[in-house]
Amino acid sequence: MLSIPLPFIVGLVFALTLYRNLKGVETPGSKRYFTIFLVAYALQGIIIGLRFGYGVDWLHLIQPVTAAAMPPLAYLAFRALAAVPVARAWMHILPFLAAAMAVAFLPQLTDALLMTTFGTYGVLLYRFTLNAPDALAEAPLQRMLPALRAARLCAVLLLFFGASDAGLAIFTLLNGNEAVPMVVTAMNLFVLATVTLYIGYPDLFGRDPVIPEPTKFSASDQDQAFLLRIQEALDAKDLYRQEDLSLAKLARRVGAPARDVSAAINRATGLNVSQFVNNRRIREVCRLLQETDQPLTTIMLDAGFATKSNFNREFRRLMGMSPSEWRSKLRASSISKT
Repeated sequence: MLSIPLPFIVGLVFALTLYRNLKGVETPGSKRYFTIFLVAYALQGIIIGLRFGYGVDWLHLIQPVTAAAMPPLAYLAFRALAAVPVARAWMHILPFLAAAMAVAFLPQLTDALLMTTFGTYGVLLYRFTLNAPDALAEAPLQRMLPALRAARLCAVLLLFFGASDAGLAIFTLLNGNEAVPMVVTAMNLFVLATVTLYIGYPDLFGRDPVIPEPTKFSASDQDQAFLLRIQEALDAKDLYRQEDLSLAKLARRVGAPARDVSAAINRATGLNVSQFVNNRRIREVCRLLQETDQPLTTIMLDAGFATKSNFNREFRRLMGMSPSEWRSKLRASSISKT
């Protein structure tokens, strides 16, 4: 009876986890790198599984070359999701070509090359995730954090593979190749455990950033005029109420590049885009709390908030108290006046 090698399962679980996590992200014209990366990672799992699970030894000539393509693809995938252009993207094919040359002519350099490639791109991708909260322009504002978590998961795994490849090279040098399948199994179990941890405890890969209020900001008359256009676009057809509102969608309504919209909001208000949109939502929440007796959950959803935690945090940031406290205070004030 044929068994299914662990790398098959790990590759599939990882690819499906990323796909599910980013399923709602709008990336018109920039999905190709992410799709290619998911397919390539699943195929890499098949290659590893065939080599170590079924003894298809000739794949040792292919596996290092395809492995070298994974880090650049991951980096390009998340840059594309963020709508951040990559200068000279063609250069990211160089690790793949270098690995092919090393396998063909200098196999003793293959491990060092893979370790360097995985480590370098792991660091680059992790640094990219630190550009929160406006890094993923196409991601809905309330899904930016999950998207950044997915990028951070990839960065952690790239760094792990870089370190483990170096360890595996040293292990085989000292102990030969007999125990390599066992080591590969251990590596895949680590990946599976990390992905499981990511699914169960996503906060470990990034929490909502605490952004201090700016002490000063500078806005020109042009910025103020541009901000008025942004506010009008936000109010038009109640755009701010949309749960899946993204920086890119807002920018398209304004008719300006996403980066310009984000920069103008920051200069004119001292806020990031998410805070700016949530401020508009909180104003609507206050109106509804004052004029209606609707439940807080209904008001929260009607104003565009998707989660209670984000709703309560943003309301407290702006109003200095919880929504229920604000409503109680409002009612007490109304009673005292009568």
